[in-house]
Amino acid sequence: MKLKLFLSFLLTYSFSFSQTQGVAFPTVGKGVATPFVTDYHSLGINTSALGWRPRYAGKKFTTGTSEFAFGVSSPSLNSKKLQNLTSTLYNAAQHKNPNEIDYKRQLESAGDYAESGVAINFDYNWLGFSYYGEKFGGIAFNVRESYSWYSKMNAQTTDLLFRGKLSSVFDSLTVVYGSDTSRIANSASISEDSLGHVVSGSLNVPIRISELTKGTQIQMVWNRSYNIGYGRKLFGKDSVFEVYGGVGARLITSMAMFNMTSDDDGLRMYSAITPTFDIDYGNVSGSNSVPKKSKGMAPVMGTGYGIDLSASVILFNKLRIAAAVNNIGSVTYKRNVYKVKDTLFASFNVGGVNSDNITQTVNQLVRDNGLLTLEGEQKYTVINASDFRFGVSYEPIKYLRLGFDVVAPFNKENPGSIQNPVYSFGGDIIPVKWLQLSIGYYGGGVYKHNMPLGLTFIIKDGAYEFGVASRDALSFFLKDGTSVSAALGFARVRF
Repeated sequence: MKLKLFLSFLLTYSFSFSQTQGVAFPTVGKGVATPFVTDYHSLGINTSALGWRPRYAGKKFTTGTSEFAFGVSSPSLNSKKLQNLTSTLYNAAQHKNPNEIDYKRQLESAGDYAESGVAINFDYNWLGFSYYGEKFGGIAFNVRESYSWYSKMNAQTTDLLFRGKLSSVFDSLTVVYGSDTSRIANSASISEDSLGHVVSGSLNVPIRISELTKGTQIQMVWNRSYNIGYGRKLFGKDSVFEVYGGVGARLITSMAMFNMTSDDDGLRMYSAITPTFDIDYGNVSGSNSVPKKSKGMAPVMGTGYGIDLSASVILFNKLRIAAAVNNIGSVTYKRNVYKVKDTLFASFNVGGVNSDNITQTVNQLVRDNGLLTLEGEQKYTVINASDFRFGVSYEPIKYLRLGFDVVAPFNKENPGSIQNPVYSFGGDIIPVKWLQLSIGYYGGGVYKHNMPLGLTFIIKDGAYEFGVASRDALSFFLKDGTSVSAALGFARVRF
């Protein structure tokens, strides 16, 4: 039951965008991570930071749990749609069905999101732990859950997925009244009564799926990773010039992957989706299909690895320069693996997506009698969503830190990758020793002009830390804001 509730929240309403700080809430509020992260927060970002001397003297161990980050972002997002989404979340939590007017608004918003583009990401830290020793350096471990989605569909695909057999794509509709079956021309003037008796939509001249979906791209991945990293000082003179190096590795278990692209080169799609998504493949199910489990964690569809490499320089304990390459590796899927066949499309007898759940479109695409024609595969290997990072920070005085960060994809075609380079500026102000105020600026990638903001509370000289942050605080106040996000951590302890 807990798993189903988690997936319902995650997959139905987690519209967000590619994150570049993971669950490191102290850095989310300033938008700059590479030259600022410490302890287990540096895993997957900058492992050389594990070798840096701790900011809080005498604190060699850091542990934390229940940290998460999520958000909402789409060029079509505005305050009215956000308000509607919020009420939808509340209704879903209370198990209430929306009224007809709200339902139509939800579908309209979902269609807008689909065509304008949506990037999704959710991160959760199950457990993190790190240790630092002056001679040993630093070592860290954590378990992280992550879900990423990116989609942009053409108008035809959007209309077909959300209206199904009633789509304006079709020239004619087949209606059944009792034992009487007839075909009528499809038009906007058809009565609601007639639409209620439609059993299928048809095209007079069939077209290929690749032509119908041209310009559509959908990428999704849901992973759980077990991460470890080590960093230490390599050489240099303390407080003058110090060089650090770091390395990290992770075991990746993947519950779901979907990668579809339709362009001038044709249609390409591979998927491996856990049965928890409740997709009925029908007769397509192959020898590697996995039965649905009624209880327990979602079955794993693929396993793989990732490698992180990083280096940093500290000058006079004030200037930090860091660079990293993260997540070099791949995941191989051997269960529920399918690819697409580019077939002719002439008719459709399935209803449209029956909620504003944008990610439900995958079910609509690959289910039995869905839009895509599938065939089983023995295995499929996906290269990881690797990235390159470069950051600089400067601490002119003890209570002020400023920084700059750039994060770029190695290959944006890989599922889960950020789509374009993201650059950010930001910093911290520490007016009193128990409070850290963070602010910054985002640009590039899927961002327009975002202003992150964060509060971190520091108790007993760093022994306990908790905080909250947003990647774009302005969207809570602007009518035309395109993203809403939050990061939260309340169980970080140092000793």
